[in-house]
Amino acid sequence: MGFHTFDAANAEKLDDPASRYRFVSAEELVWAAGADEADVLADLGSGTGFYTNDVAAHAETVYGVDVQAEMHEYYREKGTPENVELVAAEVADLPFADGELDGAFSTMTFHEFATENAIGEVARVVETGGRVAVADWSATGDGEAGPPASERFSLEEAKEQFRAGGFEIEFGADRSETFLLVVRAP
Repeated sequence: MGFHTFDAANAEKLDDPASRYRFVSAEELVWAAGADEADVLADLGSGTGFYTNDVAAHAETVYGVDVQAEMHEYYREKGTPENVELVAAEVADLPFADGELDGAFSTMTFHEFATENAIGEVARVVETGGRVAVADWSATGDGEAGPPASERFSLEEAKEQFRAGGFEIEFGADRSETFLLVVRAP
């Protein structure tokens, strides 16, 4: 299950507000991430920075973490906000100190990195009690958009993965094609 990586050659498709905000709005993501002007956050799977920019407008610093250098190149070309730093890394091997981040968020990329090691790494780098927000394609969706259902997780599966990593579940909502999950770091 999972681990599909979006083809960077199609990066421009990730910057379409009509299709992206249909599945998760900027307002709900900012709420879910708990962004505050003093926060240092990481966008796990930042891609083109579409959602990174939305949260960065409400945070002190956002690290745009992506495994694909091509996504960072695309983001740099369109322009990154001054408070965004791009980091090339796997979620299972983040270059941050223990508890360095106030929180993290991921939009439509959880299915690309959802492993025990990645969840453990997020637990390591996010301070105790820090918020982690995940909006992703749901395995219960009809497949109208996003990756194939075989590469998705359900809200309940995502909750269980985070519980197993010591996270406390704060909020979860299953929608027609996506889910939104907010957890607190151990």
